[in-house]
Amino acid sequence: MTVVGTPPPLPVRDKVAAREHGQRALSPMLTRLADERATGVLVREHGSLHLAEGRVVHAESPLAPGLDVLLTAHGTLDAADWLQAAGRADGAPGTARRLLEAGRLTTGTLELCHLGALYDAGYFALAPSSTPGRFRYGATPRPATLCPVPVIALERETLRRRALLHRIWPDPTTDSGPLIRADPVAAPPVSARQQAVLERVNGVRTALDIAREMGRKAFHTLVDIRRLAAAGLVSPGPTVPGPAPPPLPQVTDPDIALLKRLRNALEAL
Repeated sequence: MTVVGTPPPLPVRDKVAAREHGQRALSPMLTRLADERATGVLVREHGSLHLAEGRVVHAESPLAPGLDVLLTAHGTLDAADWLQAAGRADGAPGTARRLLEAGRLTTGTLELCHLGALYDAGYFALAPSSTPGRFRYGATPRPATLCPVPVIALERETLRRRALLHRIWPDPTTDSGPLIRADPVAAPPVSARQQAVLERVNGVRTALDIAREMGRKAFHTLVDIRRLAAAGLVSPGPTVPGPAPPPLPQVTDPDIALLKRLRNALEAL
């Protein structure tokens, strides 16, 4: 791993704690930083995790709509208010803090959107990576009054999401590339939310494009798209030359075993 700054001494790893984390972690570096109670930013191939004393306080990924999209897409917050606050703040956490202090957001609204954005981006940030992560020690801003998320909780939720997508439709090719609509002989009924997703499938848009356009979390959009794929209503579009898509997380038997160990560890806290 690459470390920027001067890290504090590492604690002695406890064998019981190691068993609670399981024999394998989604990110061994993240597990170590949690044990170390580190503060800074872990940058991975598909996103970054901001830590404060070993807990996740913010997450970002180019594969997930940010906090600004979730707050402004449906009228919760005026886009001009976000842009004005962003011009005087450092990043999304600082912008959210300014809006909260100015009374433009309530604590409950911000907490709901912040946690949704954190788990959404964290899912992609913890995806399998072909490059090593790097950690920058130093202060990391976070929205005022919001509770940080334990690393073990983020890992458990990430594994749960991988398992859910796999159960719905095991082929992940619909997650990243352009989507096309299929025309089955007898189309099954779909929910209003799935119909809204289906109407945006045009052979060009990807799942992320649809999530951003609708102002929705990326993972929830993946769930709907996989259900539509399982129903035979959408499929991956033809491949075109270009950069290789990022590797997609695959659920495996060890993932399921690790998820059970993480759940037991959380229940024991």
